[in-house]
Amino acid sequence: MKRLTALLAAGLISTGAVLATSATSATAQAAPCRSGFFCVWTDANFHGMKIEHSGDDHWWEGDMFKHDSSWANHGISGPGVPDHVKVYEGRQLLGRVTLCLAPGQEVGYNAGANDHGGSHTWSVRC
Repeated sequence: MKRLTALLAAGLISTGAVLATSATSATAQAAPCRSGFFCVWTDANFHGMKIEHSGDDHWWEGDMFKHDSSWANHGISGPGVPDHVKVYEGRQLLGRVTLCLAPGQEVGYNAGANDHGGSHTWSVRC
């Protein structure tokens, strides 16, 4: 009986280790973007140069202009709060919206929006 109990305990411990490893892997893939911010990376899957914005930016600077490849909206939600982010093709919020992210949404890559962003604004909806 003691041997059966020991085997069951060992099985549960190893199952717990596998589950803990899986949870860590899923968390490690989340975009590294602070709460309350919209983040943009030059490379897919949240790699490369990153810029963070807590407000609108009508003129993406230098190396980020039309070099965006992944995006994360970690904005704060609330009634009437602009918590969606619209990315525009040109500067000064001109051109088409290449991407619109809901609160908490992370996009590791989007072929239609890749390398097209030039500005963004926070909005109450997409």
